[in-house]
Amino acid sequence: MTAPAEDLVVRRTFPDPVEDLWSAITESDRMGRWIGTWTGDPTTGTVSFTMTGEVDAGGEVDDPVDAVIEVCEPPHRLVVLLPSGGTAWHLDLTVRAHGTGSELVLVQRVDGTIPREDLAAGWTWYLARLAAAQSGEPMPPWEPAG
Repeated sequence: MTAPAEDLVVRRTFPDPVEDLWSAITESDRMGRWIGTWTGDPTTGTVSFTMTGEVDAGGEVDDPVDAVIEVCEPPHRLVVLLPSGGTAWHLDLTVRAHGTGSELVLVQRVDGTIPREDLAAGWTWYLARLAAAQSGEPMPPWEPAG
């Protein structure tokens, strides 16, 4: 996917095969290690998502929200709408082979409600948490933008 200039694009490479990285971003128990969990039947197009990773940044566990699954093409592409603060985050995640491992490309439409640098800092931190969860390393500390 080629992102418009106003979209935020965050990339991270992993030593893991595509299928394993896909599982880490789609299976509730694996997601719970780095960002949050979901319940429900994804085949309906909506799951209840609870973001839990904010606790490690001094925040609280968020209330569950209905995450809408717009595209799910295992093991390569997931597009979701995630309600957040009165708006919806449009997230487009692509997993592809990269050398002997894989690369995750996260694209978020930026609507101006949150500064781009704050979104970038947040997603960089979450993908660092994903890398730590994948490798068994300690979770990285939160470092705000600026």
